[in-house]
Amino acid sequence: MLVLGIETSCDETGIALYDTRRRLLGHALYSQVDMHRDYGGVVPELASRDHIRRVLPLVAQVLEQTNISLEAIDAIAYTQGPGLAGALLTGASIGNALAFARNIPVLNIHHLEGHLLSPLLSDPAPDFPFVALLVSGGHTQLMHVKGIGQYKLLGETVDDAAGEAFDKTAKLLGLDYPGGKLLADLATQGQPGRFRLPRPMLNSNDLNFSFSGLKTAAALLINKHKQKASTQTRADIALAFEDAVTDVLVKKSITALKITRLQQLVVAGGVGANSRLRQKLQHHLAGTGIVVFFPELEFCTDNGAMIALAGALRLQQLNEKPPGSDGSFTIKARWNLEDL
Repeated sequence: MLVLGIETSCDETGIALYDTRRRLLGHALYSQVDMHRDYGGVVPELASRDHIRRVLPLVAQVLEQTNISLEAIDAIAYTQGPGLAGALLTGASIGNALAFARNIPVLNIHHLEGHLLSPLLSDPAPDFPFVALLVSGGHTQLMHVKGIGQYKLLGETVDDAAGEAFDKTAKLLGLDYPGGKLLADLATQGQPGRFRLPRPMLNSNDLNFSFSGLKTAAALLINKHKQKASTQTRADIALAFEDAVTDVLVKKSITALKITRLQQLVVAGGVGANSRLRQKLQHHLAGTGIVVFFPELEFCTDNGAMIALAGALRLQQLNEKPPGSDGSFTIKARWNLEDL
C-alpha cells in the first residue's frame, strides 16, 4: 500500500511517500523560518497562506523524485490536528480533495501520533510496547505506547513545554528566532558549573514537568549579569539552562521506565534533536539493558514522513480497505492524544 503524507500543522510543509513493503520512498520539507524570523515567532495567517503555495509543488516534487504517479497512490494521510487552525485546514482540504478526485481512502492523523511513531522510520526500530518522551515546542509528555492507537499519558508539563522554554530563554539571551537550537549551540561554549539553575519538579512524586519557573530563574540571572553580559557569560547561562532542562527530562524518563518496567525508550519531537539530552540519556542508561531510540535529525521536527508512516500503519490495522473520501472533513486545533 502506497500512502501520501501531508503535514501542515504549523510552520513547516512536509510531504512524503511511504510504502508498506518498501518503507519510506521519498519526502520533501519546506520551512517557513525565514519568513517568521522578522516577527520573532510564527504568524498564523502567514503560515496558512504559505502552506497553500507549497503543498502541491512539494507533492509534485516527491512524485518526481520517486518516479511514482499520483494514480499509483492507494491512500492519503494528512494532519488533522492539533495545530494552527488555518494551517491544518490547508493540508486537510488539499488531502481530501486529492482523495475525493481519485476515490481513495483518506486518513486523518494526530500530529503527536506521528511524532511518537517517527522512530519506526529508523533501522533498528523499537518494538511495542515502549515509553515515549515527546518533547517539542508545544508539548512535553511521557507516554506508555502499547501499540498503534494505544497511548496512555504518564505525565506532562503543567505550564511551558521544554521547547517553548528553550525559545523564550534564547530570546532573553538576545538570540535570533527560532532560538532553541541557537541556545544549544551557544551552550557548547559554556563553562560547566559557573551557574546553576533550579530543576523544577525533579523530585516530585509524579511524572509531570514544569518549566515556567526555570524560565523565570533564567531571566533573573540574565538580568543580573546584563551590564557585563559577555559572550562567555551568555554561554555559561545557556549551558546552565540546558543542563537544568535535560536533567529533569532524563530523570523523569528513567522513572517512567522503572514504573512501567519497560526496556525501550523512544525520544521524539524537536527537542529530541538536542545533543546534550541524547548524551545524558545514553550515559544514564548504559549497562541497564534499556535501549533508547532517537529519530534521525530530519525526522525530529515536523515532517510528512511521520504522517505517511502513521497513515500506513493505521491502514494496515484495518480488516478491509476503507471507502474513498466523500469530500467532507474537519480539523482539530486542540486534540488529546488519548482520545484516539
